[in-house]
Amino acid sequence: MRFGAIIIGDEILRGKRQDRHFAKMIELLGARGLRLDWAEYVGDDPERITATLARTFAAPDAVFSFGGIGATPDDHTRQCAAAALGVALVLHAEGERLVRARFGAETTPLRLKMVEFPAGAAIIPNAYNQIPGFSVREHHFLPGFPVMAWPMVESVLDTRYAHLHHRTPEAEAAIIVFGSAESTLTPLMVAVEAQYRQLKVFSLPHAGEDGARRHIELGVRGDPAEVAAAIEVLKRGVVAAGATFEPSPG
Repeated sequence: MRFGAIIIGDEILRGKRQDRHFAKMIELLGARGLRLDWAEYVGDDPERITATLARTFAAPDAVFSFGGIGATPDDHTRQCAAAALGVALVLHAEGERLVRARFGAETTPLRLKMVEFPAGAAIIPNAYNQIPGFSVREHHFLPGFPVMAWPMVESVLDTRYAHLHHRTPEAEAAIIVFGSAESTLTPLMVAVEAQYRQLKVFSLPHAGEDGARRHIELGVRGDPAEVAAAIEVLKRGVVAAGATFEPSPG
């Protein structure tokens, strides 16, 4: 299964807030032997949010969506999810119970709108303030606030996707190459991927930022059984190409 993230909000795209969800998703997935396959940023535009969700609902990916599930005029995610699925937005019974337990006599129709979810949705508990997120199919909708959202992500990963944790072991090895261009090393990279079918070869060029010497980080990642042999092939190929290398500090 592939994992994706949708990060919603004009405040991100306008630079009023710095997104922190992207890096955290990589961290939370990585701790469980999983990886983030894609991410998208979307502003508070209902048509664009709906179109994005219609497309991602049509795929089998597990998707975590951050932001836009409140009840203010710029919160559109709940409505857009329902529209993308072609279902009604309805008051969730368990969500209503949680809101009434949280606010008591101060429960208002506006607060109850926070638990109007697409028909058939299941709640995601929110330990921070008891206002839940919701799941529909393999999509999981969370608040934009990290203090709420990140524990909710962990809860979903550790319940719904526990069977996928560490199912595909992965290893990585890399070297720092000096005195060569990526174009020179490309045939070597292609040859290594052809020989070791369970690996991906990667190269990250550095143009000498911050006074560092120009270099290329060259490596392989994938099946642990193939990594050690493949990195040795890369080392020999780098030397044959007239370049030098040293171990990657990572």
